[in-house]
Amino acid sequence: MPVTIRHRRAAAFAAPLVAILGLGLGGCDFDPTSIFAEKYKPEVVPDVPADKLYSDGLAKLEDSDYEGAVKKFDSLDKQYQYSEWSRKALLMTAYANYEGQKYDDAISASKRYLQRHPASKDAAYAQYLMAMSNYKQIPDVTRDQERSEKALVALQELVQKYPTSEYAADAKAKIQITRDQLAGKEMEIGRFYLEKRNFPAAINRFRDVVAKYQTTRHAEEALERLTEAYWALGITQEAQNAAAVLGHNFPESPWYKDAHALLAQGGLEPREEKTSFLSKIYRTVTGKTASAE
Repeated sequence: MPVTIRHRRAAAFAAPLVAILGLGLGGCDFDPTSIFAEKYKPEVVPDVPADKLYSDGLAKLEDSDYEGAVKKFDSLDKQYQYSEWSRKALLMTAYANYEGQKYDDAISASKRYLQRHPASKDAAYAQYLMAMSNYKQIPDVTRDQERSEKALVALQELVQKYPTSEYAADAKAKIQITRDQLAGKEMEIGRFYLEKRNFPAAINRFRDVVAKYQTTRHAEEALERLTEAYWALGITQEAQNAAAVLGHNFPESPWYKDAHALLAQGGLEPREEKTSFLSKIYRTVTGKTASAE
């Protein structure tokens, strides 16, 4: 059968390819796929012993190279996953970030540690690092206090979960400072409302201070401000009660003197209502109530 022009062209194209491929069929070492392959030289990354990576990370910490330390500990964590070295590396990552003032990164690493190793001997320290990373970011009282709230929660969890740890005492002290900060924010807002003569809104803020932060330094002023706000609204019984609770719990306070003087303008004196919100709070917290005299 005669070969058509189309067949002749196909045969002419195929012949050189067959010849090339045929070299392989003849027992030569030629790899036909090599004509399409790109030259590639794989990079060999030598394994670094775990103890070497850990020592290098500690050395970076000694030199205050916190970013470099984090890189070493991260590498250790990744190369030796699920090992004791990984556990140590993750804790040191949190610490290095904390020392480097990368507080959000320290919080993230601490949380990962607590998720992976909740029962480890260093869990209390991881919780402490997380709490302190929030605590270090507490802003001044004029700004939003979300970070203060997070710090308070983390510090309280530390005391509750690890009451015998070496960090519990410091956490308790910082809980009081943080609560004082949160109370200060409520007082700032309450004073603003008081100046604007929005007495109901001011009362709500001062009541919150008394209800949540009775042991802070702001409690005395909050009770006096309540006396002012109730007096301004003509709710004299509540004003008398707030002054009485203030006087009984803080008899030497200048805030009590102000509250007493305010009531005296109307011929009234502090007088407790034992069933009142304020009396119940201080009876629960301190075991004391105001005098009924």
